[in-house]
Amino acid sequence: MKSFTAAAIQMISTPEVATNLTTAQRLIADAAGQGATLVALPEYFAIMGAKDTDKLAVQEQFGDGPIQTMLAEAAAKHGIWLVGGTLPLVSSDPGRVRNASLVFNPQGECVARYDKIHLFGFDNGAERYAEADTIEPGDAPLVFDTPFGRIGVAVCYDLRFPELFRGHDVDAWVLPAAFTATTGRAHWEVLLRARAVENQCFFIASGQGGLHPTGRKTFGHSLIADPWGELLALVEEGEGIALAELKESQLERVRKVLPALKHRVL
Repeated sequence: MKSFTAAAIQMISTPEVATNLTTAQRLIADAAGQGATLVALPEYFAIMGAKDTDKLAVQEQFGDGPIQTMLAEAAAKHGIWLVGGTLPLVSSDPGRVRNASLVFNPQGECVARYDKIHLFGFDNGAERYAEADTIEPGDAPLVFDTPFGRIGVAVCYDLRFPELFRGHDVDAWVLPAAFTATTGRAHWEVLLRARAVENQCFFIASGQGGLHPTGRKTFGHSLIADPWGELLALVEEGEGIALAELKESQLERVRKVLPALKHRVL
């Protein structure tokens, strides 16, 4: 790994795709202007609908559509690696979409795709979420190489499944998310720091963070954590950018003084 600067963008997305794309463009430009060479948008950055089915109306074919065009153009314009949060892509089931995270290189080329594997289900009597009703799950993890290191991508609810992360030797994970306020308060930070510690790598976690026009409340707290589990940057609530330098020396130091990854027997 080589040292680089990363940015986790936090948004409060609306049901209007055009509005969200404009906001994302502005925040990407701001992050790049502050020196970020890798920028991550949150899950559902392009649409947080009033109903779960709203995303079906704006789904795109992979490789074509205004959301993907914006991401490609932003990556090329600013010369950055861009992890495009998630967007709805056409699936094999007309009643469901793929919740996909696309990675663009500094030339604006889509070089990697991850379809969210674990689909959120929650019902405490007051709140209910069932992503499987409108999302078709993916089945393959994603790890890709950049000039500054090996990067993995996972999405939101994936965070609760440590085996997904343990199976890959990476320098940093990017995790777009839209954690609910309820589950976020209880588990968001502790899970992210645990995944960083046990895998001895950086975590770049970009979230939705506030009260949406639909009345939904997301937890936010977009952050960057280092391999020791320390927070390098944090945006608690509202729109913003968590920005930090990910230092090669810190990664090497942690893995040298506590070589846990080499001690694995399973």
